[in-house]
Amino acid sequence: MVSWLDRTVAACCQPSDRYVDFSSGEDGVLGGEDYPLLWYRDLEKHSCGEFSFAIVQANQVCEDYGHVEPGREGTFVGVYDGHGGLDASRFACDNLSRHLIMLARENGTIDEEVLNNAFAATEDGFLSIVEREFHILDPGIASKGSCCLVGVIWKRTLYVANLGDSRAVLGHTGRYNRISAEQLTNDHNVRIKEVRDELRALHPDDPNIVIGFGGRTWCIKGIIKVTRAIGDASMKKPEFAHGVMKPFRGPVVRADPSVSSRNLQPCDRFVIFASAGLWDLLSNEEAVQIVHTYPRQGIARRLVLSALNVAARARKLTCDDLMNFDKGVRRAFHDDITVVVIFIDHEKLNDELTVPGMSVRGFVDTHRPTDFNIEQEVATETEHTAIEPTGTEPTETEATGTEPTETEATGTEPTETEHTVTEPTETETTETELTETV
Repeated sequence: MVSWLDRTVAACCQPSDRYVDFSSGEDGVLGGEDYPLLWYRDLEKHSCGEFSFAIVQANQVCEDYGHVEPGREGTFVGVYDGHGGLDASRFACDNLSRHLIMLARENGTIDEEVLNNAFAATEDGFLSIVEREFHILDPGIASKGSCCLVGVIWKRTLYVANLGDSRAVLGHTGRYNRISAEQLTNDHNVRIKEVRDELRALHPDDPNIVIGFGGRTWCIKGIIKVTRAIGDASMKKPEFAHGVMKPFRGPVVRADPSVSSRNLQPCDRFVIFASAGLWDLLSNEEAVQIVHTYPRQGIARRLVLSALNVAARARKLTCDDLMNFDKGVRRAFHDDITVVVIFIDHEKLNDELTVPGMSVRGFVDTHRPTDFNIEQEVATETEHTAIEPTGTEPTETEATGTEPTETEATGTEPTETEHTVTEPTETETTETELTETV
């Protein structure tokens, strides 16, 4: 009886042909290897399992950035979905994990306060660039922003923080190994009535705080859909709003993230971290069913290709037809999409990696050693104190141990190794380098 029920449930849970028709053969082997705008890492190790990572570009310049920092003590995941350009998303990718690791070392732990402070430090850093460049170099930088989604696994706890409408979705099993989807984040997007109501309550004197277009599309002040983001200075400080919109009182876009934590349970199997481009095309349940049904190897790539197949079929095209369109033109069919799938192997939660953790960044083919070593850093500082009781202070290099220098924090992914579609201009590189001195 149980065997029959298992087969029945498994059959019901198979993904439909609507989003798996891209397979290159009847055996379900993945395709997409020759797609020029698709980057992927099919399977890598992290602190308590494995992860799969993929990004596909649609915009003329990819505005999505993704980053996985798998250390011996824990795992960091960042998905950064830019709008108005790539400046804010690239800055967040370069700096948010760095701030989090630095603050975690100072506090000797990771918690929700550390996450909040890491977001605040990243926001302050980017806004300081806006203040410096707005009146001299690039007034358009005030309208550039980024949604940010961060996940951290540390000490058997999953922490999630987000700004905007990127999303983290947990897959957990129940009776008969049936998989269920649980959304771990809130979408800060005015398409949701509760978000519109919250914004109107915060700005009761502004009847045009949310403007609808045709009853289906909604925008804040007719400009932007997300209510929380890094950057978007023109929506936060009136001095940067000249020529963008009418004067306003107080910020209409916020930078305080929604933060939650969860003690990992034996039924928790994996977490999908993805930018809005995926969730525009696949539901939470569809994405979780795909991950549960197919092998781990290449599962992030499979999710991206599933979404592209949905976008193609909406225009009566095949996925191959869609991928023949060039960057920029593709934006009419789908957005940039970033996907990271983190598998949770509970037998490894208390173990250290058997190989050194390697940091992985989207569209960069060179890995570097991870900086995620919070407890090791604390132990090193304690050893210094015990060995040198005379009060002699260690030099700055000794005190910080493995903490990266400013150059290391942003320079370990050399631009020449990046995919050509996301290689920054000389001006953009200069701006990012300047951020490390702020």
